[in-house]
Formats: sequence, structure tokens, C-alpha cells
Amino acid sequence: MIGDAFVFDCVAHVFNFEAKNALGSAGEMFSNHLYAFHQALTPEGETVLSPEEYLRQWTPEEIHEMVYEGSDTDMLCAMPLPLTDLYKDGLSPWEDCARLSAIDPEHTVFWGSINPLEGRAALELMERQVGEFNAQAFKLYNVRYDYGSPFPWRMDDPRVAFPIFEKAQELGVNLIGVHKGVPLGPQPVEHTQTWDMDGAAANFPDINFVIYHVGLPFLDEVCWQLIRYPNLYASLAATINFIARAPKQFAETLGKLLFWCGEDKIIYGSEAPIWQPQWALRAFWDFEIPQDLVEGYGYPQLTEQAKRKILGENLLRLHGMDVEQAKAQLAR
Repeated sequence: MIGDAFVFDCVAHVFNFEAKNALGSAGEMFSNHLYAFHQALTPEGETVLSPEEYLRQWTPEEIHEMVYEGSDTDMLCAMPLPLTDLYKDGLSPWEDCARLSAIDPEHTVFWGSINPLEGRAALELMERQVGEFNAQAFKLYNVRYDYGSPFPWRMDDPRVAFPIFEKAQELGVNLIGVHKGVPLGPQPVEHTQTWDMDGAAANFPDINFVIYHVGLPFLDEVCWQLIRYPNLYASLAATINFIARAPKQFAETLGKLLFWCGEDKIIYGSEAPIWQPQWALRAFWDFEIPQDLVEGYGYPQLTEQAKRKILGENLLRLHGMDVEQAKAQLAR
């Protein structure tokens, strides 16, 4: 815990950045863009890894140590990447994420991940990830680069997406995250837009959808969606890390979210190991919205109650728990 806040991190990956894992220049570009994020947004005084230290194969044990021993995190979502269009193993293989969860299953929740373009094979993999590895949710990526060119799919596509949502409900899963915004590598920026979230949220009101990275740079669009659909949420993953190098920019992002959707629909995520979690956690706990933005734009102030909800309580609720239940689970 940090202060009196329970910290539930919505995303960490077990990356495999080895050069031989990348499928040509597209995968190499994606890796280099993630390293540039690490280098550019890590604040002065914190550890910046060299390319050799960073662009390698990470292990579940290393991620576990970074998150739990290196920060005030209480629980974590181990999250695969199904980017088999860019990497042989998808970049963060689901098997490695299941191993990360298995190290300490009371603390670490496994999210499954599949590529809906694979049709029946994707549905069968969902069954396996839930039935054998206790996946509690799924993370999707509809920005694809298959066959050497952009090959996206949409969250409101009845043929591609809806069978995935229906299978999730059949398996008892009602929580789905999706990468939005943050275009990386050769993926066209227009394929990272959030227009398709309206159709997903409207057609599946019993599923809670988390828009990762708050859809940056499409934040205004996301705000209009969050306020209209009760089952849409926003993750600060890869957004909270602007807090040290660009605090005014982060304040405007967070201020807009608080203004439009309130403190109950925003979720913290570290994106470890892109960044060490602790410095952003510490900065967030001490953060306030600048008074000129409060007075000039009407943004709510970031209260300690809001911080507690964002850092853990909101994600606990989406996983069917509250803080006391989570503490009891961790004490077993």
C-alpha cells in the first residue's frame, strides 16, 4: 500500500524483446518505440536501462520482483500480448504471464489474450486460458499488421468481435480490456481510434470494457464515450508515466477524465517493465491538479479518496472484490 491506498496494477507484461523473436523490421520498430518510451519518460534520478539491458527476454520472476519487491503494489494483472503479427511469440506470451500469476496467485491475476481473427482457434484458446489457467479477464488488440500490411479489426464487428464477447460471457468472464491509442511501430494511427467502443458497449452492456492508455491521443473522444456508457472504463497505463517529465500534460489528461467520468471509472496501471512502478506511484500519491486548471477548466481536485479508487478500489470492484476482501485474500 502507498499511504492508505490499496494498489492494484492493471498491467505488467513479460516481454521477449530478443531480436530473433521480432518478425522483421516491423517488430524491430515496435521494440524500439517501447524502448524510446522507457528512455524519454523515466525521470531524472531514476534508472534508465541501456538498450542491451532492456531489449532482451524478461522472465516472470523478474517482473514479480520489480512489481512486488520494488514498489508498493499489492496486486497485479499479468497481461499477455497476442502480437503474433510482429513477434513469433506475441511479445508477451500468455504462457509466461500464466507463470507470473502462478508464482503468487493470491496477489497476481491472470488475464488471457487471443487474436479474434483466428476464429474458432481463438475461442478454443479462451476456453483453455479460463479452464486451465483461471483467466479472469481478456485483453485484446485490434491493431494488427498481418501479412505485411495493416489488417485491423473492430470491437463492434458482429462477425469478428461479438463471438469473442459471447464466449467470454459463456465462460463467466465479464471484463475485457482493449489497447486504444498509443500507435507504435508501423501501425496506422487511425486504427487505434476508439469509435468502435460505442458498439461494443451498447451491444454487451453486461461486459465491462477497459480502454487502455485512455485512448491517447484521442482523449476527448474517450471522455465522451465514458460519460455515455456505464460499462466503459479508462486505464492510465502508459499515461501516468507523463507525471514526472510532463506534469502539466498529465494534469490536463487526468483533469479531463475526472471532469467527464469521475473518479470511479479510472484505473491505474504501471506497464512494468517499460517503467519501474514505484516512481510513478509515489508521484501520483503526492500529485494535485494545478489550481489554474481547477479554476480555468473546472477540473475537480484529485482528492485522497479519488487516489484510493484509481490506484486499486475501482479495479478490485471490476474483479468482484473490495479492499477488505482483497486484504483477507492476501492474508491467507
